[in-house]
Amino acid sequence: MQKTALISVYNKESITDFAKSLVDLGWKIISSGGTAKYLKDAGISVTDVAEITGMPPILDHRVVTLHPKIHGGLLALDKPEHLAELEKYGIPFIDLVCVDLYPLEEEIKNKNATRESVIEKTDIGGPTMLRSAAKGGRIVVCDPMDREKVIEWLKNGEPKGKQQEEFLNNLASKVEITISRYCLLSAKYHSQKGYRGFLGEKKEECAYGENAYQKPAFFYKNLNVKEEPLALHNWKLLAGNSMSYNNFCDLDRMMQTMTHIGAGFEKNFAKVPDIAIGAKHGNACGVGLCFAEAGFGHAKAGVDSKIEAVDKMLMGDLRAIFGGSVMLNFKVDEKIAEELIHKFSPDIKEGKQRRLLDIVAAPEFTPEAIDILARKKGKCRILVNPAIEKAGMSSLDVTSRFRYVRGGFLTQPNYTFVPDLTSNPLLKGEEEIRDIVLAWAVGCTSNSNTITLVKDGRLVGNGVGQQDRVGAAKLAIFRADDAAKFSADQQKNSPASESLAGTFREENFSADLSGAVAYSDSFFPFPDAVEVLINRGIKTIFSTSGSVNDEKIIELCKQKSVNLIMLPDTEARGFYQH
Repeated sequence: MQKTALISVYNKESITDFAKSLVDLGWKIISSGGTAKYLKDAGISVTDVAEITGMPPILDHRVVTLHPKIHGGLLALDKPEHLAELEKYGIPFIDLVCVDLYPLEEEIKNKNATRESVIEKTDIGGPTMLRSAAKGGRIVVCDPMDREKVIEWLKNGEPKGKQQEEFLNNLASKVEITISRYCLLSAKYHSQKGYRGFLGEKKEECAYGENAYQKPAFFYKNLNVKEEPLALHNWKLLAGNSMSYNNFCDLDRMMQTMTHIGAGFEKNFAKVPDIAIGAKHGNACGVGLCFAEAGFGHAKAGVDSKIEAVDKMLMGDLRAIFGGSVMLNFKVDEKIAEELIHKFSPDIKEGKQRRLLDIVAAPEFTPEAIDILARKKGKCRILVNPAIEKAGMSSLDVTSRFRYVRGGFLTQPNYTFVPDLTSNPLLKGEEEIRDIVLAWAVGCTSNSNTITLVKDGRLVGNGVGQQDRVGAAKLAIFRADDAAKFSADQQKNSPASESLAGTFREENFSADLSGAVAYSDSFFPFPDAVEVLINRGIKTIFSTSGSVNDEKIIELCKQKSVNLIMLPDTEARGFYQH
C-alpha cells in the first residue's frame, strides 16, 4: 500500500530534495499553500490539502490543516476499527509529517515587533500537526537536520521492533521539546517576562554530582539560547575520562576568567595577550600573561611569550595547581606540555616529578602534547575548542544567568561589565594598567568577597570568598607569601630555581609585593583593609566607591602615595557566584 507524507514548511530550503527522495521511494506527497506550489514548481507531484478536506484555506489562511480529515489521518492507530473509520469518511492514513514553524522567535526579537505582528507569526496548525503525528506514532520531522537521517532509515527498510520504537520515539521527543520551547517563548513575550523557564537536552551523564552521594547528575545543553561557539558542549574531549560534574563547573569558571581577561585587554589595548590560567575549585590560583613582544611583565627578550605565560601561571601557586585545571588561549605543543607537567617540579632520584592536572583546555593540541599531558586511567581531560584562541569582547557570555533557590529560581543578566582604564589620569604607565586589568578580570570572576593581587603580568595572590575586606586582604597576602615559600622549598635543588628570582624575599620567604596592584570587588567599608595592603607595598588599588568612609580611604592613599582608582559601586562592583 502506498505511503503518504504531509509536508508543510515555512523555510523551503532543501525541502525539494527531501520530497524527491520520498517520491523515489514510492511515497505520495500531500501539501498545502506555498509549500504545495513550491514543490509543484520543482516538478514534484503533490496532492493539495484542500482536495482532501474539501475546503479551501479560510480566515486569511489561518485555518488550512486544522481538519478531521488531516488529524484523523495522523491520530488513527493501525488497527481494524480505526482503519474502517478512515475508509468510511474518506480520510487518508498519513505515515509521515515534515513541518517547521512560523519564525516566532525572530519576530519577538524584531525591534519593530508589535503584539499583532507576533500573533501573526504564532503558528497553530504546525504545532498541532506535529503533536498529532507524534501521538499517532508517525515518522515526524520538525528539524531539517533529521531529513537525511529519515530518508536513510526508510531506505534501510524501516527496521522493526525496538529499533523502530527508539527511532520514532526520538523524533517524537524532539517534537515535544520544540513545541515546548515555542510555547515558552510565546508565554514569556505575552506575559512580559511574567513567566520564565528553561529547557535542556541531555548531553552527558556524570558519575555523580559535586559529591559521590549526589546521584544522578547530568549535563544539559540549554535549548533556550542560540548556538554559540564556546558553549560547554562544543568543547571536544581529545583524551581522558568523561567529564565530571565538577569538571564542567571548572571549565565554565575558567572560561569566564579567560574571556574577561581577553575582553579587558581588547577594550583597553585593542589586543589580547597570551594567557595561561590555573584554577582550583573554580577560582584562579595562578594566571600568567605575556605579549608576543618582550617587555610586558619583564618578559625576557628571546623567550617564547607562551612559555613565559605558562611559567608565570605556575609560579602563582605551585601547590594549588597540583591536581588543578588549566586553560590556555594558544596552541599547546610539546614544549608547552612539558612546561605544564615538569617545570618547577623538583628532581626525584635524577628523574622528573610529574605535575598532575585534571583538565587542560586550549584551542589546539599537537599529538605529542596530548601524549605528554595524558594521565594513567584517563585522569587528565584534554579539551579543545578553537574559539578560545585570543577570545575577547565578542566572547563574553551574554546569556541570562539562572540559579536554583528553594522553591524557585533567580535570574539576572550575565557578567559583562568591562572597565575602560586607559584614560584615567591617575594611571601613568601601560604596565600598571595591564596589571590592573588582569587583577580586575581575575577578581570579578572569583567567588565574592575577593581581593586580588597582581604583579608583572602574574597573579600573586587571590583572597576569595571572605566575609570581610580585611580578611580578604590578609588572605590574598597570605596566599602570596605561602606560594612564595612553597616555591622556594620546591626549587632548592632544582636547576630551574633562578626563574623564581624576584618573586620572594629570601630572608623570610615572604612574597615581594612592592609595586604590586590590588583589586577589590567592592568598596572598602573602612580604611583597615587598605592599610593592610599598603603595609605590604601595594602601590595601586582598584576598587569601587560607595562607602561612607570613601573620603578617609582617599586621604589615606594620598598620604601613602598610593594610586587609588575608584568607579561607582553601582556600575563596577565585581561580585561573582555570590
